[in-house]
Amino acid sequence: MSTPYPFTAVVGMDDLRLALLLNAVSPAVGGVLVRGEKGTAKSTAVRALASLMPHVDVVAGCRFSCAPAVPDPACPDGPHEAGPGVARPTRMVELPVGASEDRLVGALDIERALAEGVKAFEPGLLADAHRGLLYVDEVNLLHDHLVDLLLDAAAMGASYVEREGVSVRHASRFLLVGTMNPEEGELRPQLLDRFGLTVEVAASRDPDQRVEVVRRRLAYDDDPAGFATRWAGEEEALRERITAARELLPHVVLGDVALRQIAATCAAFEVDGMRADIVMARTATALAAWAGRDEVMEEDVRQAALLALPHRRRRNPFDAPGLDESKLDETLDEFGGHDEPDPDNDPGPETDPDPGPDGGPDGGGGGGGGVPPQGSGPDTGEATGSQDEPGRAPVPAPGTGAEQQPARATEPFRTKMLSVPGLGEGAAGRRSRARTEHGRTTGARRPRGALTKLHLAATVQAAAPHQRARGRSGPGLVVRRDDMRQATREGREGNLVLFVVDASGSMAARKRMGAVKGAVLSLLLDAYQRRDKVGLITFRGKGAELALPPTSSVDAAAARLESLPTGGRTPLAQGLLKAQDVLRIERLRDPSRRPLMVVVTDGRATAAGSKDAFPTALRAARLHAAEGTAAVVVDCEAGPVRLGLAGTLARELGGSAVTLDELRAESITGLVKDVRDTSASRRAA
Repeated sequence: MSTPYPFTAVVGMDDLRLALLLNAVSPAVGGVLVRGEKGTAKSTAVRALASLMPHVDVVAGCRFSCAPAVPDPACPDGPHEAGPGVARPTRMVELPVGASEDRLVGALDIERALAEGVKAFEPGLLADAHRGLLYVDEVNLLHDHLVDLLLDAAAMGASYVEREGVSVRHASRFLLVGTMNPEEGELRPQLLDRFGLTVEVAASRDPDQRVEVVRRRLAYDDDPAGFATRWAGEEEALRERITAARELLPHVVLGDVALRQIAATCAAFEVDGMRADIVMARTATALAAWAGRDEVMEEDVRQAALLALPHRRRRNPFDAPGLDESKLDETLDEFGGHDEPDPDNDPGPETDPDPGPDGGPDGGGGGGGGVPPQGSGPDTGEATGSQDEPGRAPVPAPGTGAEQQPARATEPFRTKMLSVPGLGEGAAGRRSRARTEHGRTTGARRPRGALTKLHLAATVQAAAPHQRARGRSGPGLVVRRDDMRQATREGREGNLVLFVVDASGSMAARKRMGAVKGAVLSLLLDAYQRRDKVGLITFRGKGAELALPPTSSVDAAAARLESLPTGGRTPLAQGLLKAQDVLRIERLRDPSRRPLMVVVTDGRATAAGSKDAFPTALRAARLHAAEGTAAVVVDCEAGPVRLGLAGTLARELGGSAVTLDELRAESITGLVKDVRDTSASRRAA
C-alpha cells in the first residue's frame, strides 16, 4: 500500500484544509466541494484527510459496517446482536467518473436469483463508504444516472437495489467530498446543494511558497515513507486536536444571537430552502469546537457563511461563485445584538479575544475563509488581453481593421429544445434521442460482454423451450448464460453545439451585436441545462479563431462571448473551414457525439484582395453538407435592403436560415428537423 502524502505537509490552501478538518470534526456538516484549476493538489489534500479520521467501531464480519452498539435491523448480513465490535480505520472510497451503476450500488447475481431464488448480493461502493468518506474526483463529469443514485443515497441515508422484483436495502451514510475544475463544466444544482461547504483553490503566485511546494513534493517522491516519518509528529498532533474537538462538539452552545445571524444571512443572500441555515449552524458549531470554545461567536458565523453559501447563491451557470463580504458584515452587525462596550472590560483594539489553539488548521493560520469571486486572484504579471483569459477583451491583432468595444449582450430568453433528429449513441444527456444504458426499454439482444440490464421476459422466453432437455424437475427455471438477454433502451444524449459567429465590421452595429450575443447566450444556457458540449469560433479581419475549444463549461463560453470585439473584414469561408477542422478532430475524439453547427452571420463575405469571397464561402459550406453536419444559419442582416445571402448559405449547408426574431419565436427543433430533411432530399435527388 502506498504511503499517502501527509496532510500537514500541504502548503497553503488554508480554506481547503479548514473545510476538510471541520468535516472531520463534524461529519454532519455535509462534505466539501473543492473547485479549482488543475494541478493545485486538490486530490492530494482530500486523500491525506483519510489518515486523520478517527477509527470506527463495526460489527465483526459485516460487509456493511454496521455500528455494534446500534446495528441496522435491515442489514443484508444481519440481524446482528448488539456487542462490542471491532475498530478499523475510516475508509476513503473513490468513485471513478466512469463507474457503472452496479459498481456503485452493488449487484445481484441474476442467474442465481432466477434459478435458485436466492439473494446473492455483492455490495458496491455505497456500502463500502458507509460511515466513511466517499470521494469523487472530477465530480462534475459524473454521469447523470450515477448522480441520481448519489442524490437518493444522500437524501435517505440508504441505498436500494432493485433487480427484476428482487430488492436489497442497506444503510449508506457517508461524507461526500468532490473535486472539480470549473472549466470542464458545472454541477447539477441538486447535487451542488448536497455539498455542505465549498472552497475555491488556486496556485499561489508567491515564488517562495511555490518553491516550498516543489521542494516538499520532490522529497516525498524520492522517499515517501521517510517523508511521512518526518511529518509524523505534526500529523499526530492534528489527529489529537480533531479528537478533542469531537469531544467538545456536543457541549458547544449555539445561542439565539448567533442563530438569528445565521437566519438573517441566509435570507439576505436569498438562498433556496433551509439546508443552508442548517449547514451554517453545524459549521459554526464545528468552528467553535475546533477553536476550543464552548460557545459560537460572530466570527464563527462569518466563517461558516463564507464556506457554506457561495455555491448556494448561484441562480444560473453564468453567475460567478462568491459572496459579497461587505453585505455579509452589514448583516452580521445588524443582527449581532451588540451592547455598548464596557470601558472597564474593553480589551482594546490590539487584543485578540480568542484566536483558537493554533490560529488555524495546523498552526499555520486559519485561512482567510472567503471564496474569491470568479476571475479574482493575484496578478500573474502576464500580458493582459490573452484569448485564454475569460472575461478579458483580447488585444486586437494587427491588420484586423477598425475595432469597436465589445457590445453587451441583451437579456437571455428561453429557447425551445434544440435536438438533432434520428437515433444517436452519444454520451448521456437530455437533448436528442439515443440508444443508452438508461431510459425506456425498446427491445432485447444478446449481451456484448457483461450483462448489465436484464430483459426478464426475453430471457425466460429464450430458456423455456429447453427446460425438458435440461432435465428440469423442480420449480426453479433452468437458466444458462446463453439464455440471458440484455435490454436495449432509448434515452437522451448530449450533443456538440458549435457556434460560428461573425464578428466583422458588418456586424459592428452595437444594437445588432448585442442582440446576437443575447441569442447565443440563450442557447448556451439551454446547452448547460441539457448537458451538451459547446464550442465557439469567431471570424473577422484576416481569419478565423477557435475562441473556445469544445467544452462542457458554458461559463467559459459566456465569458468569451461577452468579451468578443467586432471590426474588420468578413472572412466567412475561413470561419466555415475552421469549423470543419474542429468537427473533424472532435469526430476522432468522440465519434458517437453528434454535432450541430450554428452559424451567426449576415451572410456578407469580404476578404482582402479577393473578389470571389462569397463563392468561396459557398464551396466551404458544401463541404459541411457532404459530411452530413446539421446546421442552422441565424440571419443577422438588418436594414431596408436585404441581399438574402444568409439564406443562400443555409441552402448550401443543407440547413435552414432563421432571423433573430424568428429564433426567439420558433421551435429550434423544427429548424434542425428541416435541416436534416433538406439534406436527405438533396442526397435522394
